[in-house]
Amino acid sequence: MKWMKRRRYCMDVKRLDGKTVLITGGNSGIGKETAVALALRGARVIIACRDEDRARKAVREIQNRSHNINVLFMEVDLANMRSIREFCKSFLQKEKRLDILINNAGVPGILDWTDDNFSMCFGVNHLGHFLLTNLLLPRLKESTPSRVITLTCSSYKYGKLDFQDLNYNLFPFFTYCRSKLANIYFTQELARTMEGKGVTAYAVHP
Repeated sequence: MKWMKRRRYCMDVKRLDGKTVLITGGNSGIGKETAVALALRGARVIIACRDEDRARKAVREIQNRSHNINVLFMEVDLANMRSIREFCKSFLQKEKRLDILINNAGVPGILDWTDDNFSMCFGVNHLGHFLLTNLLLPRLKESTPSRVITLTCSSYKYGKLDFQDLNYNLFPFFTYCRSKLANIYFTQELARTMEGKGVTAYAVHP
């Protein structure tokens, strides 16, 4: 594992000119740094998140750091299924390509609820991205070879899923672990169903 500690940046220098990338939660943290790296490689980067002020500030920063003006913001609330549907409808109307979808946004294990009465952590981290990905899948299929990258976490190993009660055991830590386990299950199934169709799916631990 020592070699991982020595590498502070991505070693791949492949250009992404002409590619469109959508990243959720790209206004801070890992998401923002990922957006910078993609913009530096020439990609058209769309940041999807709910906080417009923070997002527009992040867009300006990413544009300045990457010298790529082709970075923009679209609003979506992953805790609200209606918002996700409206976002995807707007995206499909405006965007003719989707080469890379990065399901990055996430919340910690907090005791709160989405507008659709799911635990906030499970709703945002998994269910919101599940719906988003499926609604955007037609555009991904039209843009092959394309890929879906979903951020998970090594703590998934402590998660357990009860498909009869997705809100069971609301202890914050286990709610978070459960959401990350669901991310992996979803990615595995997406990879299986898209095999040979030009859409690849990956779950990554940052």
